[in-house]
Amino acid sequence: MTQAILSSSSSPAGAVVAIVVIVAILLAGVISCIRIVPQAATFIVERLGTYKTTWETGLHFKVPFIDKVAKKISLKEKVADFAPQAVITKDNVTMQIDTVIFYQVLDPKLYTYGIERPIVAIENLSATTLRNIIGDLELDQTLTSRDIINTRMREILDEATDAWGIKVNRVELKNIIPPKEIQAAMEKQMKAEREKREKILIAEGEKESAIRVAEGEKEAAILRAEAKKEAAIREAEGQAEAILAIQEATAKGLAMIKDVGADEGLIALKGLEALEKVGQGQSTKIIIPSELQGIAGLTTSIKEIAKS
Repeated sequence: MTQAILSSSSSPAGAVVAIVVIVAILLAGVISCIRIVPQAATFIVERLGTYKTTWETGLHFKVPFIDKVAKKISLKEKVADFAPQAVITKDNVTMQIDTVIFYQVLDPKLYTYGIERPIVAIENLSATTLRNIIGDLELDQTLTSRDIINTRMREILDEATDAWGIKVNRVELKNIIPPKEIQAAMEKQMKAEREKREKILIAEGEKESAIRVAEGEKEAAILRAEAKKEAAIREAEGQAEAILAIQEATAKGLAMIKDVGADEGLIALKGLEALEKVGQGQSTKIIIPSELQGIAGLTTSIKEIAKS
């Protein structure tokens, strides 16, 4: 190519072409040395094979043939979903547990030069940490202590990965898979517990129903007794008022007789009128006092005189 440029430079047109080509090559080289680092990313730059600097977000320029972008690192939070690991509990039950780890690169330099294949290292570290934690727990504790296991694993992994420039934000146990015979026994236990709770709820409902019925009967009996009591009181009050009214009427009648100065004849006549009303009843025998017999005879005599 250089020979072609030199041979073509013998003429003015060839010289222009050569200059244009050289400028284009230089421009392409300059453009290739300009790098733009996107948001949430960093570039590790090496100079002659040695760490030079870390480029942050923005426009950067590297020296041609001397500087090199060794690695591009994302600063976003990442998720590592590891395969299930076989672990053994304290009571010698083997189960499968898979974990999910949320991590983030905080130091790009340590992440690049701290360890080879950091994600594989985290996977192996999480497996050994999980085995150590589960080995101190029994089966029931393992099934009910997810939060405790997650917290302990996060603390251990976060401390171990500080030297690699990695921050472990969260660790979650995705699945805990016990053996099939353990699962069958757990299902039977859960079924028995559900049946037990059902029987307890039914018994409590029947007890509550019996209590409510007894309370209702008690309240009804109290209300009936109070009603009878109220009726008896009202009846007694009515009888008392009736007796009082009769006594008042009798007293008024005697007072009126006294006021008009009624004699024995008038009283006897009133007695006969009363006997007449009595005679109209169903009684078959009427006993007339001796005092009234004389009056009756006198009345008959008066009637005969009046007829003659």
